[in-house]
Amino acid sequence: MRGHPERHLSHRANWLRAAVLGANDGILSTSSVVIGVAAAGSSRDAVLTAGLAALVGGALSMAAGEYVSVSSQRDTERADLRLERQELAADPAGELRELTAIYEQRGLAPALAAQVATALTEHDALAAHARDELQLDGDLRARPLQAALASAVSFASGAVLPLLAITLAPRGSRDAVCVAVTVLALALLGDLGARLGGAPRLRATARVVSWGIAAMAITALIGRIAGGG
Repeated sequence: MRGHPERHLSHRANWLRAAVLGANDGILSTSSVVIGVAAAGSSRDAVLTAGLAALVGGALSMAAGEYVSVSSQRDTERADLRLERQELAADPAGELRELTAIYEQRGLAPALAAQVATALTEHDALAAHARDELQLDGDLRARPLQAALASAVSFASGAVLPLLAITLAPRGSRDAVCVAVTVLALALLGDLGARLGGAPRLRATARVVSWGIAAMAITALIGRIAGGG
């Protein structure tokens, strides 16, 4: 009977987190900005300018924040690997015993644990300790540029939707159209993120949509107050 590769989702963690958060922020923050400005009675040009500023500024901010955050994580990983490399050079026998103990704690018999630890150490000692002692899997290592790019692109992609909706819709219905487009986009994003991440779809979608509606309602209220409406 032929085996089949299992589809695991953990390897998507870094880029999925950045992409989902970026798109969600892009849709929600931009829609809130344009709805707030529109609620103040501003012209179409003012709404468009505010929306474009929110799109560009938000995308750059997301990219910078994600890059700094993931870079810090990467620096920590590199420091751990550097220390582990030094320990392997200074006390290889002690590190072998440490690796053996790890496998024993995971359920292997002492003799088998020692055999596995010895084989993995001979193959690549640092890789074995990085994976099993430090929990640093190669596929899950921090990648700052990848995370920053995913955040910027996803934010901008999400921000375009409410911006187009409120600038292209007739003046009398632009708020309603923007809200409808935003809610629909957030629902699709919540469902997509849940399916890709293996999470409960209905709960994830409801969470994203409910927070989005609350954010738009608050900013619209503030815009009306600021505009004297």
